[in-house]
Amino acid sequence: MLRKLLKHEFRATGRIMGPLYLVLLVTAVGANFSTRGLLEGDGWFLDMLGGLLVIAFTVAIMGVCLMSLVLMVQRFYRNLLGDEGYVMMTLPVSIHQQIWSKLIVSAVWFAATFLAVCLAGGIMVYDVDFMKQFLKGLGELIQHITGYYAINGAALAAELILLAFLSCCAMCLLFYAAMAAGHSFANRKSLLSVAFFFGFQFALQIISATVVNLLDKIGVFDLLPDWQLEGLAGMHIAIWIGIAAVVLYGAVFYFITAYCLKRHLNLE
Repeated sequence: MLRKLLKHEFRATGRIMGPLYLVLLVTAVGANFSTRGLLEGDGWFLDMLGGLLVIAFTVAIMGVCLMSLVLMVQRFYRNLLGDEGYVMMTLPVSIHQQIWSKLIVSAVWFAATFLAVCLAGGIMVYDVDFMKQFLKGLGELIQHITGYYAINGAALAAELILLAFLSCCAMCLLFYAAMAAGHSFANRKSLLSVAFFFGFQFALQIISATVVNLLDKIGVFDLLPDWQLEGLAGMHIAIWIGIAAVVLYGAVFYFITAYCLKRHLNLE
């Protein structure tokens, strides 16, 4: 059943994100013409058109990034907390499947948005000579990293990608938890959702600072390897500490979301 939910979510969100990606790539092509001077001329019209294309490209980037976030919040709200919630809650699926379908689709669109922005940026600055120099320099950099760091370079890249992906999922769960908690009440649900969002963030910062200070006082950090001497070891440890922290608070927000949807959801 989770597969069917994912299929439905990708269809619904793809109708919005697909055209936005297309607009982003089209404006990137136009911005490329402008930055390479292909629209320069004696007339004011071409100069104005070139400037407008660059502005349109900038607006398209901001619009795609913002819409990926807004769509993630909107789909969760409409499907589970709005009028559609009456129908969704009667389906033969668990609350966990409902949450995971939204979470997976949101994470995929975040990743797709990042790739689309990178591709659009490459199109905007594309030039044959520039790309030759860029690819040559990139190849030399990869060879240098591979030769110097060996397998550590690939491991660090994989760890950073994993951390970024889990951070996106945790951010989604933060929004979900705030909305689910706010809609556990009968009145002023939207206002309470906003209040819970900032409250959760404030509590997260306070708890994180308290835990770090406590671990420092009891000397836990002294037991770790001397990463000041071993830079790569320090980077690996720091990233995995970040991964563990993200997984921990993401799990807390997941529990809050599931509990509120299952026990205290108020759709009236």
